[in-house]
Amino acid sequence: MSRSSGSDRAVNGLEKVPANPPLAAKLDVEAGKPQATSNAYDPTDGGWDAWGTVLGATLISMSTFGFINAFGAFADFYDEIYLKSYSANVIDMVGALQVFLLFICTCGNSRGCFRRHRPRYLIPLSGVITVFSLFMLSITKPEKVYQQFLSQSVLFSLGAGISFFPLLGLMSHWFKGKLPYAVGCLTSGASVGGVIFPIMMAKLIPKIGFGWTIRIFAFITLACFTIGTVTIKQRRPSKPFPTSASALFDFDAFKDPCYMFLVLGCWFSVFAVFNPFFYVGLSAEIANPNSSVNGYYLPILCATSIVGRVSPGLIATRVGRFNLLSLWYTSFEQANLIAFAALYGVSSGPFFSVTPACVAEISPIERIGARIGGTYAFMASATLAGTPISGVFIQDQTKANFQRLILFSGIMSLVGALLLCVARLIRNKNLLAIA
Repeated sequence: MSRSSGSDRAVNGLEKVPANPPLAAKLDVEAGKPQATSNAYDPTDGGWDAWGTVLGATLISMSTFGFINAFGAFADFYDEIYLKSYSANVIDMVGALQVFLLFICTCGNSRGCFRRHRPRYLIPLSGVITVFSLFMLSITKPEKVYQQFLSQSVLFSLGAGISFFPLLGLMSHWFKGKLPYAVGCLTSGASVGGVIFPIMMAKLIPKIGFGWTIRIFAFITLACFTIGTVTIKQRRPSKPFPTSASALFDFDAFKDPCYMFLVLGCWFSVFAVFNPFFYVGLSAEIANPNSSVNGYYLPILCATSIVGRVSPGLIATRVGRFNLLSLWYTSFEQANLIAFAALYGVSSGPFFSVTPACVAEISPIERIGARIGGTYAFMASATLAGTPISGVFIQDQTKANFQRLILFSGIMSLVGALLLCVARLIRNKNLLAIA
C-alpha cells in the first residue's frame, strides 16, 4: 500500500493524516472500515512545549499578580510616607481596584482577543502596557493619589489582564491529568513576586528612592515578558473573535448546581482571602512597633503559599483558613504572627491554584475558558468590596479593631468553605472519593 501521499492529505482542512499510520489503522482502511483518529489538539500532559509554556506563564504571573500580591508593602509605604494625608480606606482602594480590574479585564475582551490572536501578539502587548505602567508609577509624586490610581490600579491592571487569566485557560490546552500542578506552578509565580517585591522595596527605597525602585521592577517585568514571549506556545488553532456574550461567559453554567455553589463559595472566600496579604504587616506594626521583623510578614506569607499552590492535592483540605484566622485573632505576639503568616500562606495557596482546576474538572473542554472567565468576573465584585469594607474596621488602628477585622474575615471564610463543601457533595457524595 502506498505511503507517499498520506502526509499531504488534510482532514476537514485542519488535521493531516499521519504519513505512517499504525498497522491496525491500515488494516481497517483496507477492509473499508471507518478509521478512528485521535484529536491532534488533545492535551499532551507534558513535553518541552508544554512545560516551556508553564515556565513563561509562571514568570508572567510573578511580574503581574505577584506585583499585586505585594500591595501590602505598598500600602504600608503609602500610609507612612508617600500618601500620609490620605486615609487608609483611600489607599486600600488602590489595591482593591487593582485586583477588581485585573479580574474583570482578563475575563472579558482579553479572552476573546486571546482566542483570535493567541500568545504571539497578546503577550508582547501585555508586556508593553505593564512595563509602561510601572515607569509611569515611578514618576508619580507624593500626595497625588490619583496618579497611583491611574498608573498602578488602572493601567497596570489593563496590561496584566490581557495575559494573566487567559494563560490559566491555556494550561488546560496542554494538560489534563497534571492540570492542577501546571496551574499550581503558574500561580506560585504570584507568590514569588509577593516575596521578592516587598523585600526589594524595604532594601532599595531607603538607598535609591521610590522611583528607581519601581524602575528596577519594570526591568524585571520586561525580562519576564521577554522570556514568556519566546517560551509560551499555543496548542490549538486560532478562532474568530467571539461576537456574542455567551461565547465569552458561559451563563448556562449557573444552571449547574455544582458550578453555582463553587462560584458562591469562591465569592465569599475572596472577601477574606486577601485581608492577611494587605493587613498582616500593618497589624504587626501596631502590636510590635519598630520590630525588625515587621517588613517580612508578607514575604513569609507569600513564600509559604508556594507550597500550597504547587501541592494542592496534599494540603488543600488539611488546614482550614478559618482555624488559622483564629490563631491571628487570639495573639499579636511576634512569634505567633510569624507562625500565622507561614501557616496561612500554606493554607490559602490552594484557593488560588485549585479554583481554576475545579472549574476545569466540571466543565466541557470547549467551555473551560468561558467558565474560568465567568468565575473570576463573578468574584471581581467581592475583590472590590471586600478590602474597603475590611478597612472600615480599622479606621482607628488598634488591636481591638484588628480583632474585629479578623472576626469578619473568619466568618466570610467559613461561609465560603461551607458552600464549597456543598459543591463537593453535589459532585460526589462519597467523601472518600477523588472528586
